[in-house]
Amino acid sequence: MNMIIKDAAKTYLTAHVQPGMTLLLTTDDGSNRYSTVGGTCAIGDKFQFVALTEDDSNYPLIVDNNAGLTIRTNADTALYLGNGLILDRVFNQLSLRDDTGVLDSAVGLITYTAQEKSDLDLKREMQTLGTRIC
Repeated sequence: MNMIIKDAAKTYLTAHVQPGMTLLLTTDDGSNRYSTVGGTCAIGDKFQFVALTEDDSNYPLIVDNNAGLTIRTNADTALYLGNGLILDRVFNQLSLRDDTGVLDSAVGLITYTAQEKSDLDLKREMQTLGTRIC
């Protein structure tokens, strides 16, 4: 899988992600441990980058890119990604598109400095989602 990262997106990511961190490209639809929103209206149309200090073995697929960033994804997310992936920064938002059009015009970026989220942290987050789940 290959992604072209436009200069504006590269500038943003390098300013907000520490060198050596791994970026996960994943959905933000309640289907994984990093998701903070969810529900059927979000499936396949909300994406996020998760910056980790260590790799997550659940994201084995490498996303080659022109920015020299370590980006990984998994098969579940790859289902929603087509050919010609482009990441740009438009109107102060990260925007992800492919040959079919815009996939998400407001891609999130979250950072975890711990090795991984604990089950307790995940449970606490899910309990506070209430109004954010459709």
